[in-house]
Amino acid sequence: MGQNQRSLIYAFVSRGTVILAEYTEFSGNFNSIAFQCLQKLPATNNKFTYNCDNHTFNYLVDNGYTYCVVADESVGRQVPIAFLERIKDDFVSRFGGGKAATAPANGLSKEFGPKLKEHMQYCVDHPEEISKLAKVKAQVLDRGEKIELLVDKTENLHHQEE
Repeated sequence: MGQNQRSLIYAFVSRGTVILAEYTEFSGNFNSIAFQCLQKLPATNNKFTYNCDNHTFNYLVDNGYTYCVVADESVGRQVPIAFLERIKDDFVSRFGGGKAATAPANGLSKEFGPKLKEHMQYCVDHPEEISKLAKVKAQVLDRGEKIELLVDKTENLHHQEE
């Protein structure tokens, strides 16, 4: 078990506050902390990161579903967020609209738990590649936000001139 192995620790997918699938190889109280944070999350589509006990609790909220991964702080944010994007795409392609909408608590762990493990393993084994992809995505997002800022600024200039 290298230091690397502990980088992504626990992951789940939930519908609202109902956890549909989860996976971890470790024991600890991070799952209860992750669940407490889940209950406080705004329901808007967004990404959130909380820091606690040298861990980051990373959330991606999308269309009523929440994707979460608990990571070691040393990993930074890019790999966890990239992991969440991967599991979201996989989850939606498998269960979107059908099973996901009606599954009971932990009803998809048997099917999707192993997938969470695979994606974790992949992201832990290929952090450079994952970070690169995440950087590209982040740059694209930043550009979008910068463009919006420019638009805001030009609108402000117009108001000042009037």
